Amino acid sequence: MSHGRLAGKPSPQRDEGITVSADKPAQAGSVEPEGPGREALDVLYRFVAALELAPTVAVHSTDRNGIVRYWNHTCAEVFGISAAEAVGRPLTSLSSHLEREEDFRNTLETVWKTGRTAPPRDWHIRRQDGSERWLYSTHFPVLRDGVTQQLFCMEVDISKRKVDEAELIEAGTNFRQLFERSTDAIVLIKGNGIIDANPAAVALFHCADKHYIVGKTLLDFSPEVQATGETSVVADAALASRAFIDGNNRYEWEFSLPDGAHIWAEVLLTSVTLDHAFLSYAVLRDISPRKAAEHALAMAARVFENSRDAILITDRHYRVIAVNQAFTTLTGRAAGDVMGGEVPGLLSGMHDASFYQQIWDFVAVHDHWEGEVCCVRRDDDDIPVWVAVTAIRDSAEQVSNYMAIMTDITERKRAEEQTRYLAEHDFLTDLPNRVLFLDRLQQALVSARRQHTKVGVMFLDLDRFKGINDSFGHHVGDAVLKEVAIRLTGCVRGVDTVSRQGGDEFVVILADIGGVDQAAHVATSVMHAVAQPVRSDSHTISLSVSIGIAICPDDGLDVDTLLKNADVAMYHAKQNGRNAFSFFNADMNAHVIERVQIENELRHALSNQEFVLEYLPEINIASGQATAVEALLRWRHPQRGLLMPHQFIPVAEECGLMVPIGEWVLQQACARARAWRDEGCPVMVAVNLSGAQFIDGGLVHSVEEALRLSGLAPELLNLEITESVIMRGDDTTMATIATLRARGVQLTIDDFGTGYSSLSFLRRYPLTRLKIDRSFVMEIPQPDSGANPPANLIPAIIAVARSLKLRVIAEGVETAEQLQFLKRHGCDDYQGYYASMASSDPDLKPRPR
Repeated sequence: MSHGRLAGKPSPQRDEGITVSADKPAQAGSVEPEGPGREALDVLYRFVAALELAPTVAVHSTDRNGIVRYWNHTCAEVFGISAAEAVGRPLTSLSSHLEREEDFRNTLETVWKTGRTAPPRDWHIRRQDGSERWLYSTHFPVLRDGVTQQLFCMEVDISKRKVDEAELIEAGTNFRQLFERSTDAIVLIKGNGIIDANPAAVALFHCADKHYIVGKTLLDFSPEVQATGETSVVADAALASRAFIDGNNRYEWEFSLPDGAHIWAEVLLTSVTLDHAFLSYAVLRDISPRKAAEHALAMAARVFENSRDAILITDRHYRVIAVNQAFTTLTGRAAGDVMGGEVPGLLSGMHDASFYQQIWDFVAVHDHWEGEVCCVRRDDDDIPVWVAVTAIRDSAEQVSNYMAIMTDITERKRAEEQTRYLAEHDFLTDLPNRVLFLDRLQQALVSARRQHTKVGVMFLDLDRFKGINDSFGHHVGDAVLKEVAIRLTGCVRGVDTVSRQGGDEFVVILADIGGVDQAAHVATSVMHAVAQPVRSDSHTISLSVSIGIAICPDDGLDVDTLLKNADVAMYHAKQNGRNAFSFFNADMNAHVIERVQIENELRHALSNQEFVLEYLPEINIASGQATAVEALLRWRHPQRGLLMPHQFIPVAEECGLMVPIGEWVLQQACARARAWRDEGCPVMVAVNLSGAQFIDGGLVHSVEEALRLSGLAPELLNLEITESVIMRGDDTTMATIATLRARGVQLTIDDFGTGYSSLSFLRRYPLTRLKIDRSFVMEIPQPDSGANPPANLIPAIIAVARSLKLRVIAEGVETAEQLQFLKRHGCDDYQGYYASMASSDPDLKPRPR
């Protein structure tokens, strides 16, 4: 029969049985590490091999109906019936127990009812060929959940021994000669103990001579009697009496020998007349190897039946000779459906017969194959199964059987898939993470090269997201990220990929796009979707996003280049005002490289003392006197020269350096103002605050520390706050401003008119001054260009300030005409180039902001 039996017989319909999984085909001869532990498989193999290849013990099992379900090789020799002929037939039809047939049936029934092993005993049987045998049999149940499932029997052919025993009894007058020369251990028992022992008995009991035995009883060597110290004289006398009545009796005893060894012996107790005296003699044979084999076989039977893994055993011709209950549970096939037949078909249509032939060829060479396959149940459910096929060889190294062990790995596969999913997806948004994103981008690029299409990579960063976390808490920030993830997914196609890279950064793969127009359309949709207010924890949060776009092949051919260029484009969008998208180009890359260089150099500027402050005077319009100065930060770069704030402040804010720089500015400005005061010029100093200083949470401490170190009076320090910070309106910002004002510090709203402040909103803050943005002042000299030019808004702004009892200062005054306009409408102070020219202090020279 060919090895192709594993594949079964082709059928136009779907075969039931085992198939190779389509999503992960097994390799012929593969041994994958995720299979069941190899040690566990070896244990099962040893147990099953013990059942099948036991050289001296015939092992067979029957079900509740007396039908043979298992028949090993030794059974075939003892009963003269092969496994193929025996399996599936009633046990009682294979042999007869002569005049004790009813006794035999009662013995089996008792084991089924009680669930207890029957005492070993001799049975005289007649085989189907007419020959007779004596068998020494042990029947024991195999239980599962306390219920007997099968009845196993282990039998040893003792026909020759029976002949020897008969000859010994018939020897009569020659007993003494046989006693001395017998290879079996024999002891004579009279009355209360052993009176003689032959040389074989001395050897069996590991003694120097028979004096170590004579005078004792057999039960003196029992481990139980030795442990309790009980006497056994009466017991031996009773056994001897029974021998005279019954003729002979057989027992199995465990003996504890003088040297500490333990053996099992079969004891045949028989009556005899010797020298006109009635005695009994005991023939002892060492059955320790047999007992060990029986124990191993009993254990094998229990393991076979109770194993959680499905086990199927065939003969060398691939006919099934045994399956356990787990096989039925796994496949849905009852034992009766497969016993005696060929291996159930394994062909599913996903692989041809040659694939399975490779498995058998591999087993023929290596004796083992294992891999993952797909088991098809009767109800057509597919489940993943790990299968190990092993060839079992006899003592002549010939294959006698095949064993297949099958383990349901559904839960393990589900756990692996879950683990893989978690490893490839963001825990918060459930989007693909960077690992899965890079894999998909690589696949998209390979496909684009093959199809000559384009791939777009969009790098997205939420604008000012850190402020959301700091103002409302991280739980609100997490809710925002989840909502943004949902909106982004809704803006792309199924073939595209949205990934969260970490923090508030997202990346989108636009696969197989026609060109930049399609990418721009998606970017516009994303911006519109993100801009919709997010409601979380009773807060309504407005968002915007900056997007950078790189296109393959125009902006790069590999993953790293495309991601880098998309990131560059995103930074360009941020620097151009945020809430925008930008495509990558070479100039943009150079600009970003320069920005990175500035960031690196900026990190050392503070420690290298490269920052300086210049002061712009604020002039009272009515008196013409300087009442305050504004501290303006400059960076005296070693190579680039003097840099203005707009050249480095945005970078400092983005890279988190604005807080330490702001602390330095506060301390330097307060120290300079105190020096002027000591020189008799008590002038107020104004310091611009960054939004980052409010977010940091240490602003109040920084101000108090600067005042303490300098000794400057709080009323001489004026902190200028941008309108965007005021409009944020969170509780932390309001508390910080209130605390600073309570310390006596002056507070100015800077660049007023560039945001969306409302009168009712400004009333909530304890401000002292309002500064009109220079964009309004620049329009004053020009004639009206419309119904409501910017200059016409200045009187309205001043009116708002008056209603809030705020002092008004205008910045960016360059001409006398502008000054006169402000004076006419009631502005209090001004600053700018014209103010610097009017100042009498030579240190306060005209300087741009």
